[in-house]
Amino acid sequence: MKKSLLIPSLILLIFISTFGFAQELKPNNLFCNGMVLQQNMPVPVWGTAKPNQKIKVVFGKQKVSTTTNRNGKWSIKLAPLKASKIGRDMIISGSSKIKISNVLVGEVWICSGQSNMQFSVNNVPEIKSLIPFAKNIRTFEVKRQVSLKEAEQASGTWTETNPSSAVAFDFAFFLENIGDVPVGIILSSWGSSSIEAWMPRDMENDLPYFKSIMDDFDKDTATRNRLEKAINTPNGWNNKEDIFMRRQPNVVYNAMMKPLAPYACRGLVWYQGERNARYLTGVPEVTEANWFHRVVGIKEYGDVLKLWIERYRQEWQNKNMYFSIVMLPGYGKGTHTTPNIDSKNPTEESWAWMRESQLKALELPNTSVANTIDLGSETNIHPTDKFPLGQRLALLAAKYTLNQNVVAEGPIFDKVDIENNTLIVHFKNNIGLKTNNRKAPSGFWIADKSLNWQMAEAEIIEETVVLQNKSIKKPLYIRYAFAGKPDVNLVNNAELPAYPFRTDF
Repeated sequence: MKKSLLIPSLILLIFISTFGFAQELKPNNLFCNGMVLQQNMPVPVWGTAKPNQKIKVVFGKQKVSTTTNRNGKWSIKLAPLKASKIGRDMIISGSSKIKISNVLVGEVWICSGQSNMQFSVNNVPEIKSLIPFAKNIRTFEVKRQVSLKEAEQASGTWTETNPSSAVAFDFAFFLENIGDVPVGIILSSWGSSSIEAWMPRDMENDLPYFKSIMDDFDKDTATRNRLEKAINTPNGWNNKEDIFMRRQPNVVYNAMMKPLAPYACRGLVWYQGERNARYLTGVPEVTEANWFHRVVGIKEYGDVLKLWIERYRQEWQNKNMYFSIVMLPGYGKGTHTTPNIDSKNPTEESWAWMRESQLKALELPNTSVANTIDLGSETNIHPTDKFPLGQRLALLAAKYTLNQNVVAEGPIFDKVDIENNTLIVHFKNNIGLKTNNRKAPSGFWIADKSLNWQMAEAEIIEETVVLQNKSIKKPLYIRYAFAGKPDVNLVNNAELPAYPFRTDF
């Protein structure tokens, strides 16, 4: 008798599980107490419930309804909201009622990348000292994990605390003060991860090299089994497995970025590139045991970055989603093939080429690159001088997303005039052009058609920089701050550094 009753019960459980009839009302994990919603743009809210059930979302004066589909999924959009520092409730109703309390409205940014984005507030005393003065900063920190399939839920929760990332908190602090608005940071970062780790699988349709990587990944049963084992380890994994997981293609995106979309946000701060900067060009030849080290190199990175930005905008269904790229700062080592370089020489295989590649992002609208050419360390790939970086990111956000009248960038190369044996360099953002140490401008190199580069004698004249070298009679080309760790001092009246550039294309 017991056996005959058991079989129908199992069938019923399978039926319920398959068709979702047992699903209770549940918003996506991103919607929880203490969250921050984005101001001045439509705000998607989504989740699951029983199939064909009416769902109502109430926030402020807005009441929006929808009906779940046959799989129990639902989604609505709130009309654009005004900023609010006063916590309010969001009520979501279906077969039950859920209250999400203490909801603020302000500026929401995703902060992502590798170890320098993950770098802790506790490692930068200047930034840590700001914590007592932060008012309306909230954080959703995504748990570091991978997935072989695109996940629907981000692992994390909103907290009424500052981000653990020094750069993310520094940025949030100054943005909150400049914009006088609550700031929500979604922190999703993992040290030593390449851009390939953060790529959607379908980018292989536009990038043959990425398709080759993913084809090899599919064939590598040992790697996939190792990932599965680590994913299913309840108490986490050791450091060796941690490094192994974050260096795989696509799987970090699946777990740590895909489930964030399309949460309404102003934009994404991207501090990544060090791992890809190990190679001047891509790495097509590796052994079978370590094929996953194949990544796009410095010279191709910029074009891949542009495609990556456009693909993320599609995922967020927001063509105006803003991307602020952190330029790699000064560093005295070169690439994997030429690790020992002259960090001041503009011809070496240094991070100068990666910075040039990162600047390609500016070819897209609604992008900026935060200049760090005056920051960094000769020997430390994780520099601690991150305090100015958060200020610069906040200024860029204030100017280009909050439409504030602020100076957000240093001098940017405009054009060069050739007069006899001198080169006269004109800049944008050149008001108050000066040096920050009252010495002659440094970091300029010039060359004639032979491309035999020589350090230039530089002088500021009427907000231009005049260059010459007595050994070069007919100078043609310039490289400025185009080295691993250049010595630079050129700034404008806002004390913001000039961007690196070269004219010898």
